Amino acid sequence: MPEQAPFLRIADELRRRIAEHVWEPGDRLPSRAQIGQEYGVGENVIRRAQELLISQGLLEGRAGSGTYVAEPRKRVRVVRSSAREQPEGSPFRADMKAVGKQGDWESRTDAKVPAPVDVAARLGVDEGALCVRTVYEFLANGRPVQLSTSWEPYDLTAGTLVVLPEGGPHAGAGVVNRMAAIGITVSHAVEQPEPRQASAEEASLLGIQKAALVTHIRRTYYSDQGQPVETADIVVPVAHCELVYEIPIGR
Repeated sequence: MPEQAPFLRIADELRRRIAEHVWEPGDRLPSRAQIGQEYGVGENVIRRAQELLISQGLLEGRAGSGTYVAEPRKRVRVVRSSAREQPEGSPFRADMKAVGKQGDWESRTDAKVPAPVDVAARLGVDEGALCVRTVYEFLANGRPVQLSTSWEPYDLTAGTLVVLPEGGPHAGAGVVNRMAAIGITVSHAVEQPEPRQASAEEASLLGIQKAALVTHIRRTYYSDQGQPVETADIVVPVAHCELVYEIPIGR
């Protein structure tokens, strides 16, 4: 019988310590150098063992802080539905409230960013056309559960009170309500979900293992004239979130 790979042996040892409550949920693990010295292996072996346990939900990595024993987590339900657009408030906050969590988000907006070729095609503008780009990190009880990068044609909102999605009197109102404020009726959205592996940056932000499975949603909002008014790349970690589509029937 072949000998067990060193990282699997270390993963079993770390798993045993967690099961025996040597380390409790929320505890920070010793450094990889310390663990490696204790077990007589290199830091790379410890890294692989920790990555395995992160993928299994027993550990979580926190960028710039270290590796911690994960708190027990239930998958958060994230509902996708045009029917959930609200005149006031946020559908995300409503979803989180429904499962007893506090929903919030952090964002950063950059104006006049040239559109990459794929974004330009989705917005129906020339490559390099100026856009307003907003990067979001959505949080449930302070923990990231979803990422989004939104693009809007700068010419569409320039000189209006809604040019900055998270600034001015309509901050945080959402695409549908912000566009309505400048006389544009958003009639529908098209979403294209597909599974893929998380990038290193996405994994770091979401507290998941690099290359863990995520659902990547390409969403585009259209006006009643058929004009794309916003497109976004939404990233949802499969291990932490249950993605549900709600389909309205009738009018």
